[in-house]
Amino acid sequence: MFVDQVQVEVQAGKGGDGMVAFRREKFVPFGGPAGGDGGRGGSIILYVDEGLRTLMDFRYQRHFKAPAGGNGQGKSMYGRAAEDRRIAVPAGTTVTDADTGEVLGDLTKPGQELVVAKGGRGGRGNIHFVSPKNTAPEIAENGEPGQHRFIKLELKVLADVGLVGFPSVGKSTLLSVVTQAKPKIAAYQFTTLVPNLGMVQLDDGTDFVMADLPGLIEGASHGVGLGIQFLRHVERTRVLLHLVEMDPENGREPLEDYDQIRRELGVYDENILKRPELIVATKMDLPGADERFAEFKAALLKRGIDPTNIFEISSLTHHGVMPLMHRTAKVLKTAPQFGPKQEPVKTVDYKFAPEPALKVTRDSDGTFVLTGDKVERAFKMANLDHEDGVMRFARQLRRMGVDDALRQAGAQSGDLVAIDDFTFEFVE
Repeated sequence: MFVDQVQVEVQAGKGGDGMVAFRREKFVPFGGPAGGDGGRGGSIILYVDEGLRTLMDFRYQRHFKAPAGGNGQGKSMYGRAAEDRRIAVPAGTTVTDADTGEVLGDLTKPGQELVVAKGGRGGRGNIHFVSPKNTAPEIAENGEPGQHRFIKLELKVLADVGLVGFPSVGKSTLLSVVTQAKPKIAAYQFTTLVPNLGMVQLDDGTDFVMADLPGLIEGASHGVGLGIQFLRHVERTRVLLHLVEMDPENGREPLEDYDQIRRELGVYDENILKRPELIVATKMDLPGADERFAEFKAALLKRGIDPTNIFEISSLTHHGVMPLMHRTAKVLKTAPQFGPKQEPVKTVDYKFAPEPALKVTRDSDGTFVLTGDKVERAFKMANLDHEDGVMRFARQLRRMGVDDALRQAGAQSGDLVAIDDFTFEFVE
């Protein structure tokens, strides 16, 4: 099964907790603090695997979690850093944040890597909190939480040459003739439901990757037929072979077919029309095809199209196939690289209101609730098992302006205040 779009959840590892410890050795009086730092949490890393062609593996596993770092220990021993969680994806995968729509990266080259969720740093042990006023601190930090997010993976096939055209014009047949690929071939529309790739190898040592892409119909750029499922895969191709059927019995006009496909490509992304295109008349072995091709070619020449970019072939008899492949290889040598379609930036006319760093609300039982990334992060990294750690956390909250914010919200001495699952009493 070919899978080219999937959404997954990634959770990086939490950093290890710092340690509160002291040296207790014979003949070492006043040994001082000796609590080590926690280790770094594991990150989630995507990397390109040349052996993959689809996102099929993600249909069965959509949740990925990296291990946490080791906790710090006594005698100033640091915790072990966790191993990163590495996930293989095929070349051509675009990674997007599912919540914000931000493009995180575009993985196109073998071995290329992308960190999609960063592991938390380890908490500091009490060896870092020594001061002239406090030579034996019982203060340590918990590890920083690892990054958590939902990401969208979208595969856009990496091919040098893309075959485009209406359904059943001979794209799959041509691919099977010039490569070792074995796509499904049948005499009905939409035989090809997924992209097929094949390697063309010419006698002069030239080779390139060709993709047989599912057929277009009118309205495909708006989702009709296979729609966008097809169009995304043409974005990276460097050269287009536009196949047009010359069968007199198909009930369609070749020039209208050619213009219709060009319109659909342009509506989806006008940059696709700027890349090199070879026009290929197919099924020339059928009776009456020669006359139809003569009219078609004459109409193209009137438009100023280079005659060296117009070909007639029969995949059944192999007539004209090799000249077409050699011309394709020649055009590829000078064809530029193309990246994925860049979505236009949507602008909205409104005044930007940044998310407040600290927010005070009150729940139904009268408890004041503190929220905000900064205050929640400070709480998760605070070690409240020792009095020194509690006092340090109180000082952090005061520096963040929590006391003033609570007073403005109407808090009085004795009221309860909650941060996440931790509740304490407000004291003036």
